[in-house]
Amino acid sequence: MSTPAAASQSKRDDPRRDAGAIPARTGELARLAGLDADAVLVQLGTSRGGLTDDEAAARRAKVGPNAIAHEKPPGWYAQLWHAFLAPFNLVLAVLATLSAATGDHEAGIIIGVMVVLSTGLRFAQEFRSSKAAEELRAMVRTRASVERQGDDFAPESTPAMRRREVQMDDLVPGDVVYLSAGDMVPADVRVLAAKDLFVSQAALTGEALPVEKSEHAIAVTGSPGLTELASICFLGTSVVSGTASAVVVSTGNRTVVGGMARGLVGQRTMTAFDIGVKKVSWLLISFMLVMVPVVFLINWLTKGSPMEAFLFGLAVAVGLTPEMLPMVVTANLARGAVTMSKHKTIVKRLNSIQNFGAMDVLCADKTGTLTQDKVVLERYVNAIGEEDDWVLSLAYLNSYYQTGLRNLLDVAVLEHGEIKREMAIDKAYGKVDEIPFDFSRRRMSVVVDHEGRHHQLICKGAAEEILAICTQVHDEDRVIPLDATTLADARGLVAEMNEDGFRAVAVAYRDFEPRSGPYHVADESGLVLAGFIGFLDPPKETAAPALRALAAHGVAVKILTGDNDLVSRKICHDVGLDPGRIVLGAEIAGMDDAALGLLAHGTTVFCKLAPDDKVRIVRSLRAAGHTVGFMGDGINDAGALREADVGISVDSAVDIAKESADIILLEKSLMVLEQGVVEGRRTFGNTIKYIKMAASSNFGNVFSVLVASAFLPFLPMLPVQMLIQNLLYDVSQTAIPFDNMDPEYLAQPRKWRADDIGRFMVLIGPISSIFDIVTFAVLWYVFGANAPARAPLFQAGWFIEGLVSQTLIVHMIRTAKVPFVQSRAAAPVLAMTGLVIAIGAWIPFTRFGATTGFQPPPAGFFAFLLLILISYMVLTQILKVRYIRRFRAWL
Repeated sequence: MSTPAAASQSKRDDPRRDAGAIPARTGELARLAGLDADAVLVQLGTSRGGLTDDEAAARRAKVGPNAIAHEKPPGWYAQLWHAFLAPFNLVLAVLATLSAATGDHEAGIIIGVMVVLSTGLRFAQEFRSSKAAEELRAMVRTRASVERQGDDFAPESTPAMRRREVQMDDLVPGDVVYLSAGDMVPADVRVLAAKDLFVSQAALTGEALPVEKSEHAIAVTGSPGLTELASICFLGTSVVSGTASAVVVSTGNRTVVGGMARGLVGQRTMTAFDIGVKKVSWLLISFMLVMVPVVFLINWLTKGSPMEAFLFGLAVAVGLTPEMLPMVVTANLARGAVTMSKHKTIVKRLNSIQNFGAMDVLCADKTGTLTQDKVVLERYVNAIGEEDDWVLSLAYLNSYYQTGLRNLLDVAVLEHGEIKREMAIDKAYGKVDEIPFDFSRRRMSVVVDHEGRHHQLICKGAAEEILAICTQVHDEDRVIPLDATTLADARGLVAEMNEDGFRAVAVAYRDFEPRSGPYHVADESGLVLAGFIGFLDPPKETAAPALRALAAHGVAVKILTGDNDLVSRKICHDVGLDPGRIVLGAEIAGMDDAALGLLAHGTTVFCKLAPDDKVRIVRSLRAAGHTVGFMGDGINDAGALREADVGISVDSAVDIAKESADIILLEKSLMVLEQGVVEGRRTFGNTIKYIKMAASSNFGNVFSVLVASAFLPFLPMLPVQMLIQNLLYDVSQTAIPFDNMDPEYLAQPRKWRADDIGRFMVLIGPISSIFDIVTFAVLWYVFGANAPARAPLFQAGWFIEGLVSQTLIVHMIRTAKVPFVQSRAAAPVLAMTGLVIAIGAWIPFTRFGATTGFQPPPAGFFAFLLLILISYMVLTQILKVRYIRRFRAWL
């Protein structure tokens, strides 16, 4: 006769059990939902004891990792193609093709070099940032609790002893996993056993309320919807309450979510910054499409050569194309993410850095944010406030036998290990059942058997919720009714503990005659109040300075907690945060979103909130125009994390919180968060620098080109010369991501303002044209470059002046202060701009310059050039001061 183990092994070895053919579509899932649990295990070639490591490895080799398409970074070739497809590169590629087709091969080569430079730098930054992001995400990768069989387990080992934590990516069909409150479902699974299992499927189906899942087979006909599969849990959904064991049915792209994801690869919601950059890009392209034909017509009519005018028009088009914009944006984001990782901040989504810097309201939980998140059990008292070891014993039994969401309070209770020894728990008690925690009841119960004599339900939870289901109170050796006077005394004791900074948790019990059936929530009634246990979570030493630092950077902190108002008020006072009038969750229940928005704007602390309350508060603040960050680490925070502009969690958070977040902190500290905010603003500032430089410079160049084209009897610059100038200017911009930002800029939240870009371009851009025209006049009247034969001198002079002034404008625009005196650029920017200026001034004196049509200007020209540049910088600074005074902003 074969043993069960042998039978199980024979099923796994059956060649018909092809793990690669594991069903993954809804129809097949419905078929498995209609089978009983044991039949499903047979179908999958596994058992309730799970797979061995070797079997799991073999299946993984066949079906691949448990990763869906949009989670995998694209290959290098896809990233290279994406880097090339920037609108500006496509414009340059067309211009290069036209240049080559018209015989101007030098121009075609130079434009091609510019395309390669822009594409190559952007690809290098994106590839590096993608690799770095993968490495950073690996630090917070979701894990799953799985059961494995193997030689390293003793024959007498229990299922709990065989459980281990593995990376979610390592799961394969046939694995047996365990789920509890706070877990993200790691794959499409068929439930094998469940206890009060409720799962949130909102992200998948849009259902507002959690749905109950069970192990029972269901009869499904026709084409079932996802909501009808009550024994199937789907990848990406989250466990709200209860516990379960389940077998993995399908992984990766074979899951329901994986099938959807393949059609969504690369699609992300665009932030306001993304939209703004896109609009500016198309504005500049539109500007180029309008101005280039005008330049072409003017030069054709005034010079008489359509081909020469056409090639000059192409060069002007290249000059008006800010092709380095995609590279600068990507490089800024990538550098910001790497820098933030050094400050214990991991960026899961690069674009969230912009919102991080724009954040002006931070909503956070009290626990672990203002407090140390190291809860200590300090008091255990009976209903009249006397210390009572028996109350601690009941609490210990509850925490010891519960298997669901074990929080810091349970950890603090279990630190009293002497209770286990004194009561001989493992011998005198045995677990019968469990009623898991959920956020509507705010309590959990275990049922224990005491030496076979009776069953005892021990319930632990929020004081108000426990008192509401108690009808009696334990008074020394007797049980008396919980009348109005005793209830008032109990509430007074809780209030006294809260005012002293203790979080009071009530403990109650009820005895039952032994029975074989399961226990349910309905059995949590008619309880006997045993007493209260009091926990302290001391304030963090860094909380007060961090709050001051955030306030100094324009970020208002609001506390959104499920705790009571008395404890929250004391903690706020301890860390220097004025709580003002504390608003309770019950007060906002009947408010519409508009009224809630007004209330939320002026309120600092909200207490006794349900998860949906947090979502509504975040949504109302966003609707009021705030950029809102939310920091949380619990199941009840997942909705608010998704709703916020920036979702922030910690690496110790529950799975669903980490998956919902944009930013992961390796340390739950407001000080770490403040450093991330500053880096986000630095990233935004360096990006906006380039945009304003490119927009204003291009706008000014248009006027210079129009004037020169209309009044000169020759081209102000040959097409190849203009392309070389533009290439050198592009090189000078590559150092911008490494620049500093003034402390004053970092002190306030920074948001994308489309109107400011246009205004800046129109008002600041023409300044350069004034001095271009002055340069024209000097070259024409002083140095005699006023005839076609003297055109090479004119072209060399404007080449040098245009390049130097464009490069110097980097230093003028990068700061609201006086450049070089009050604010100095970072060393890479100084070095790169200095190098480009030197090369530009040197080219006309070289053989290369001669072959491109330059005549070296005389020494006297440089004296005029110095005066022109000083005047340019002085006038720009004067107008900068007036601009800031008028519009209260520069960058």
